Amino acid sequence: MLSSECLGELRSAWLPNITDAGLDRLIELLDKGSPLLIHGCFTRALPMGCLATHVGWNHPQTAHLTLDSGITWLYKVACLNPATSHVLREWDRRGVHDLDLRADLLAVFREEREERRKKAQPAPRKRTPVQV
Repeated sequence: MLSSECLGELRSAWLPNITDAGLDRLIELLDKGSPLLIHGCFTRALPMGCLATHVGWNHPQTAHLTLDSGITWLYKVACLNPATSHVLREWDRRGVHDLDLRADLLAVFREEREERRKKAQPAPRKRTPVQV
């Protein structure tokens, strides 16, 4: 289970600043337990990166960066200190092989994606009765 601090940070700083492409990428990597998703450092060797790095690579303000994408996204876009981010501290402590952590993060990210899709769909039109 995600700590309340981790969940609060996800909802207040991460989710509002993750692009749809970044969200899809995290879901894909977490779902597969991909070796491209690492913990303990921001990047190891391209295209291997942590949660923040993959988000940064899929954000217009930081996509052009390589090694510093995750750090820059956290600091300049999400307005978080990379060294004290609750999400990254939890991720670095438990990592991609922790099935419970992956499941918890996937649930949050999938819920967010579903909410975004609902908001993007136009509301159904009310039909007015036709008089004959």
